[in-house]
Amino acid sequence: MYVDAPNQTIEAANGVTYAYRRCGTPHSPPLLLLQHFRGTLDSWDPALVDALAAERDVIALDHAGVALSTGQVCHSVRDLVRDTLAFMSALGLDQVDVLGYSMGGFTAQELALLRPRAVRRLVLAATAPRGAPGVQGYTEDVLAHADFDPLGAEDYLYTFFRHTGTSQRSGLEFLGRYIEREDDRDVPVTAAARDAQYDAVVEWGTPDHGALQRLEGIRQPVFVAGGDHDIVIPPRVFHLLGGLLPDARVKIYPDSGHGFLFQHHRQFARDVLDFLS
Repeated sequence: MYVDAPNQTIEAANGVTYAYRRCGTPHSPPLLLLQHFRGTLDSWDPALVDALAAERDVIALDHAGVALSTGQVCHSVRDLVRDTLAFMSALGLDQVDVLGYSMGGFTAQELALLRPRAVRRLVLAATAPRGAPGVQGYTEDVLAHADFDPLGAEDYLYTFFRHTGTSQRSGLEFLGRYIEREDDRDVPVTAAARDAQYDAVVEWGTPDHGALQRLEGIRQPVFVAGGDHDIVIPPRVFHLLGGLLPDARVKIYPDSGHGFLFQHHRQFARDVLDFLS
């Protein structure tokens, strides 16, 4: 179970010691999880990871300079790709399936473009294509709940879950799972790491029609998923992303926000596993 998975470390050729957790069923290729803005190893929903790990070998990591990993934090998505490849090389992973969530979805797209042989299939959750209109940074209301320390339960509920009774109850259930791990927890992201990650988010969202056309180069099958009331990434962007990819399917989950994959963790895990198989 993910809640009991030990924190492991491995030193890569770039001198960074990466913290990661690995659990699940032996499977080739493994499923690599790439995290959202300010996310750590503890930010993944244990229920979601356990559902995926029932059929897959699942690996989650902290990027360089984030939480328990050493090194300098990445200021651009291209740097995050290099960082991901260094981690993969250290673990001896020639090819992976990738689940990229939010900012992790930026990295997943660029990874598939820059090193296509390293990626078999892509799951892009609550994320946007590079250069899409209206995604350069976060709105003021989102930043008011995401860009300070420490984050409280109300900030998670506001940012990740739709402002309805059903979705908010799901958010509270997620928070209960989030704090279930008592020992060997990851450490919070520093302010410097947070600011560097936001640089990457803003740079990725700079409007650029040419960048959108690059998506034609992603030839792997892609599953694009999101919540119907996401206030971090506008849901219209999920359809744009799916339409620009040569081989993509899109699913929008009801009554949910940026954390749709936590609210609908059972169904999302089933959809991901069916897609990957």
